[in-house]
Amino acid sequence: MKGILGRKIGMTEKFTKDGKVIPVTVVEVEPNIVSQIKTVETDGYNAVQLGIVDKKEKHSNKAEVGHAKKAGVAPKRFYKEIKVDNTAEYTLGSTIDASTFTVGERVDVTGTSKGKGFTGVIARWGQSRGPETHGSNYHRRPGSMGTMLPKRVLKGKNLAGRMGGDTVTIQNLEIIEVSTADNYILVSGNIPGPKNSLVLIKTAVKGGKVNPKEIIVNEVVEPVKEETPVVETVTETNEKVEETTEA
Repeated sequence: MKGILGRKIGMTEKFTKDGKVIPVTVVEVEPNIVSQIKTVETDGYNAVQLGIVDKKEKHSNKAEVGHAKKAGVAPKRFYKEIKVDNTAEYTLGSTIDASTFTVGERVDVTGTSKGKGFTGVIARWGQSRGPETHGSNYHRRPGSMGTMLPKRVLKGKNLAGRMGGDTVTIQNLEIIEVSTADNYILVSGNIPGPKNSLVLIKTAVKGGKVNPKEIIVNEVVEPVKEETPVVETVTETNEKVEETTEA
């Protein structure tokens, strides 16, 4: 298991060599700092803590400053813990960049979905509405609250409330392109969250390595030049051909 923190920038598309279009999400992944390493001997499990975005020391409390000094780095604004199989591959205070993933790998992306505010049961749970005519007086209501007994709303009843703002994970997405020079990763499909929101890319739990697609990268397609037909001129010569016959 491996992972990296990044920011969702937006969506675009890529074209394969055979002409297929792939919708992709651009994730900016600046170098992550390994701020803590947990092992089975000390914490009961193997994990590493990653941190991104520097935070001024005057805006941090003593616990945050002391935690960062153990790794020899500045305090970070965002931290995320990832379980790993072997902690020997990581060093306290080292950095992890986009090269941790390769093209064709399957990943799970976790983010916080967009907040929708207070919504009714139709938008929140997809319930159907009532008739709009004949004086029904029942258009967008939540429906029956339950039976006569036990004279209370049963647990789990779908009602109106706050929608969105939940932690959502999209599984089995494919890494389309990795750039360590520009610090970004292109992931196939869409991922949860608004633009500039924090996302976590980690190895897919149910996926694995797939055949990477051949993507057209920075190629300029030149127009095909039409070849002008070559006209051959044939000159006729009035030559008399003498045939000889053998006796």
